[in-house]
Amino acid sequence: MKATWILPDGQEITAEFADGLNMMEAAVANNVPGVIGECGGNLSCATCHVYVDAAWADKTGTPDEFEDAMLDVAEAPHEDTSRLSCQIKAGAALDGIVLRVPQV
Repeated sequence: MKATWILPDGQEITAEFADGLNMMEAAVANNVPGVIGECGGNLSCATCHVYVDAAWADKTGTPDEFEDAMLDVAEAPHEDTSRLSCQIKAGAALDGIVLRVPQV
C-alpha cells in the first residue's frame, strides 16, 4: 500500500505501509508533519485532519455526522474534501492515494 502526503509548502512524502492501517497511523509511522493523531484514532481530537485529493475523494467516501462535526473544530478550515485521516482505512482501492496536509 502506498500513499502521498502533500505538505503545505508543497513538499511530498510518499510512503509504503501495511494494508489495513488507517491513514493517520500510516502518516504517524512515516513522520508526516502536521498529522498528529493525539487521540490515537478515537475520533476525538481532529489532529489528523487532511484534505483528500479531488481525484480520490469518491473512493474515500464522505464523513459521517460525528466526523463532520469534529472537522468543524479542526484548526484548519473544513473544506469539501476534508476528512479525519483516522477514519480512512487503507485498502487496495486506495493504493496510491494523495492527501494534502492543511496549513495550521
